[in-house]
Amino acid sequence: MVKTLGDGMVCQFREADAAFRAASLMQASAARMRSAGEPKLEIRVGTTWGAVVTRNEDVFGDTVNVCAKLQALANPQQILTTRELVEALPARSRARCRELYPTKIRGRAGEIIVYEVLWRDDADVTQMNLAAHAPRAGVWILKLSYGGATFAVAPSAMAKLGRDKANDVVVASTLASRVHARVFGRDGNYFIVDQSSNGTFLLVDGNTREVRLRREEALLGERGWIGLGKPAANHGAHVLRYRLERRGPS
Repeated sequence: MVKTLGDGMVCQFREADAAFRAASLMQASAARMRSAGEPKLEIRVGTTWGAVVTRNEDVFGDTVNVCAKLQALANPQQILTTRELVEALPARSRARCRELYPTKIRGRAGEIIVYEVLWRDDADVTQMNLAAHAPRAGVWILKLSYGGATFAVAPSAMAKLGRDKANDVVVASTLASRVHARVFGRDGNYFIVDQSSNGTFLLVDGNTREVRLRREEALLGERGWIGLGKPAANHGAHVLRYRLERRGPS
């Protein structure tokens, strides 16, 4: 282990398969705790394979940034990795990985291909339609509006919402957590994932029922409202407006 970061940690391994096995064992151990009635522990893991800069017993560089991005994208009980790590694995471990989708890393040219590690022993796995990742004639861009400003999210990008000034969209409300939620594109659609204390509320235009998310993800409709910590129908400083815009040939 290199260091701890709040409730997380950064680890370094000499072999790609050692990282694969460690991440899988962590998830399996957490699953056993849940089945035994122990306090609920849900882990999100991001891992990759590459060179790092070592200084003062810490690690830096592009490889570390990719891991941080994957950990942020992962759902609870999920391990995300890259093609670089998958190709460095022995055949038995490589067979336990499946390709998901491309994504971009801030400050890095081009995209990386995200893979999921299938750490469970059961066969209850959603089959991926890889043809869904083929280039489309046109794309949808997500526009988030708050406080008179608009933020655009590209199809393979991700944006963080919350009270902390480090977020992509800073929401000036005490109802919002410091890092409250994130929105991202996947397979031509956009999703929102709650990471907050008070929940995230989604109200799609044309719907009368508002959805409350608690550490869950939901598909965004074509346009609507997002409430951080309180129903969006109430409006106020905790509410964002969103819409999808078509770019390119129809």
